[in-house]
Amino acid sequence: MLRFEDIVFGPIHSRRLGASLGVNLLPPEGKLCNFDCIYCECGWNRDGAGGGRMPDEAAVRAAMETRFPALATEGTRVDSITFSGNGEPTLNPDFAGIIDTAVRMRDRYFPKAAISVLSNATMTYRPDIVSALKKVDNPILKIDAPTDAGAGIVNRPFPGYHVADIVANLAAFGGDFILQTMFLRGGGCDPADKEWLEGWMEIVEKLHPREVMVYTIDRETPEKGLAKLSAEEMSGLVKPLVDKGFNIQIRG
Repeated sequence: MLRFEDIVFGPIHSRRLGASLGVNLLPPEGKLCNFDCIYCECGWNRDGAGGGRMPDEAAVRAAMETRFPALATEGTRVDSITFSGNGEPTLNPDFAGIIDTAVRMRDRYFPKAAISVLSNATMTYRPDIVSALKKVDNPILKIDAPTDAGAGIVNRPFPGYHVADIVANLAAFGGDFILQTMFLRGGGCDPADKEWLEGWMEIVEKLHPREVMVYTIDRETPEKGLAKLSAEEMSGLVKPLVDKGFNIQIRG
């Protein structure tokens, strides 16, 4: 499974973000997440335990101060400075301060690059996290299933997760965020199921995000027997939203 040993890594090619310079705020060579998604490229949480401590703001700043000027001097293309890494980045206690540092460093070295955060949105009940996410260009926030039962199958969240709470929290963005949703088949889920699809589309219509990223599995998954969907099938499933004017990006 894919894990990142460095705080700043890449750039790597991203299907969604182009030349993505990654920032890992989680333990090196480990995993820390309050989801345990059946499709996670970092593997199961249990397999990533004991990977060390999360870097603090000073460590992240030092890593950026080393890598950013070196890449800029080399003329390396950076389309996005992307917070993802070995789990859920907003779990880092210094997340808000790190975002402020990233904005300053981006403006200095890669002024044309976006700052993106890939998050499962579980920490959006905290005003400081919401405030930090509003400072980035691309707050990319996940809802994979329309019900708690569906999330239990796909995301295996820690106790206390409720889709309705996430939807309520995301309303604070006023639509100025990107919703990301994984479409896959197997393990007890099928986005083509009528109730599943209609429930998800109701959430999209309620939140009206500026963009919806629909994607499918691209790497080895910890849960076996999962199947990716074709771009054509995903396009067909979301067509009712496209017809209503929603900006839907499909990544097969």
